Amino acid sequence: MTVAAATGKRMMPWRRPSAPGVVPPIRTLLRWLYIGRLSIASGVFLGAALAWFQADISQLFIASLCITTALVFTAASFWYTHLRAGEVSHTFLYSQAVFDLALVTAFVHISGPFSYFAALYILVITFNTVLMPLANGLLIALLAGILYTADVVIGHPVELSAALFLQVAVYWLVAGATGYLSSRARVAGAAHDTLAAELRRVRLEATDILRNIKTGILTVGGEGNLVYANPTAEAVLGLKAGELRDQPALEWLERIAPVLADAIRRTASEGRRVLRREADVTVAGRTFPIGVSTTAVHVADGHPPSVTAIFKDISDEKRLEALHLRTERLEAVAELAASLAHEIKNPLASIRSAVEQLSRVMPPGADERVLSGLIVRESDRLSRLLTEFLDFSRVRVTSSAPLDLVAVAEAGIRLARQHPDCSAGAAIELAAVERPIAVEGDEDLLHRVVFNLVLNAVQAQPASAHVTVDVGVPDVSLIPAGMAMDSPRILRVRDRGPGVASDILPRLFEPFVTGRPGGTGLGLAIVQRAVRAHGGFIFCDTTRGHGTTFSIFIPARFNAEEVA
Repeated sequence: MTVAAATGKRMMPWRRPSAPGVVPPIRTLLRWLYIGRLSIASGVFLGAALAWFQADISQLFIASLCITTALVFTAASFWYTHLRAGEVSHTFLYSQAVFDLALVTAFVHISGPFSYFAALYILVITFNTVLMPLANGLLIALLAGILYTADVVIGHPVELSAALFLQVAVYWLVAGATGYLSSRARVAGAAHDTLAAELRRVRLEATDILRNIKTGILTVGGEGNLVYANPTAEAVLGLKAGELRDQPALEWLERIAPVLADAIRRTASEGRRVLRREADVTVAGRTFPIGVSTTAVHVADGHPPSVTAIFKDISDEKRLEALHLRTERLEAVAELAASLAHEIKNPLASIRSAVEQLSRVMPPGADERVLSGLIVRESDRLSRLLTEFLDFSRVRVTSSAPLDLVAVAEAGIRLARQHPDCSAGAAIELAAVERPIAVEGDEDLLHRVVFNLVLNAVQAQPASAHVTVDVGVPDVSLIPAGMAMDSPRILRVRDRGPGVASDILPRLFEPFVTGRPGGTGLGLAIVQRAVRAHGGFIFCDTTRGHGTTFSIFIPARFNAEEVA
């Protein structure tokens, strides 16, 4: 960056700093000009001073005047361009060119018209043609020819000859050739600048992508040392790349992810890619699956390749896959349940009615009353179970309307408070950062979802129930990977109960699976089907002794065709 660029000064519109190796920045060229001017003026003065006993007094005077004016003018120019960082305008460059031409004319006048100093005109023309466009360089060449011819004709009266005109023609030829080459260099510099800027942009974009991508990227060098790990890889594997960079990585990976280490080792030794291999990783006591792909990059022949591993925590995808499979099984069970419930409920009602009639026609004894009462009670219990079974099989979105999910949660909480199992001292809190939280869906089904989840949470902690219901719009980081949903909404029900037993957790949403004595095991199955009927997902996270959290994600806009 030049001084003008750093200070915000306006540069000449037809001249800007060029890339190194094409045309140096303008202030660098001016610095060279100042050094060259002082060096030549000092050399001429020393030459005249050493030969003062032979030199004409006027020549010595001109040499002294040249070195003095060169020192003053150059010092002033350096202060303006490099210390004050003034604007390098075309007027300033013209002043430098005119001064240099005058200085060279003085040298030529001292030494004679056909001395070697006449070649300094070529140096001035070349330098200024590089600094300025071709037309300006040609103008400088014209001025140089006029000054040289005037000095030859007036200062040293000689006859005009072909050598003089040839010398002036050389000045024009040098100006034209230098101007053409300089313009081509500027074009190449502009192309170089554009390419460099594009390369920087691509590098910045690649770095930004690698830093923010939700996929872990790990590169191990040919010697087995860690070369690169992006932030996601650090988070998934629990490593600090800054501490482990250039350290042996395979031994460390072997402890937490043996399959990942084996895939990297095989790719390095065999040179073959590994695609979509699953591995288990254990970090901080947590074991979770990852999907791994590897590729080898050969740097040089005879050297082992570096290996880049691309991996991702696929626990969310596994959970979604399990949810889809569970939903399919529940649909099959629901169809079977509907058929069986219809087939059983009618004969059961007939049996109950027949027992009641027999009790009225034939006064029973003590034993008969006990048996008839048992039959009636068990018939009622089976009838309630079949009714719940039918409810489970009939979970469908029958009507969809715009709703406020916060209001739905409030209604579900009120209904749960009226249940006999909910004590008066139960603490049920509703947390909503904003309202309304707009959704489309079946209000009755969503009420049942909230009611069943809150009631389950209360029943899990009968002594001192404490339940929190959160409603809102989830942060992107909370949305499980692989879950595609239009404007998701989240509803979470958290309790501080004993948690779900590990043997029940995998089958928690299946019918007739319950950890509560006397429970039918259909409440959570109905919740699962109601959530899926709205195109959503439900997840259960539990810790023994520290409570359970049910997280429900449903789309803001319900589309029955997509759900079907």
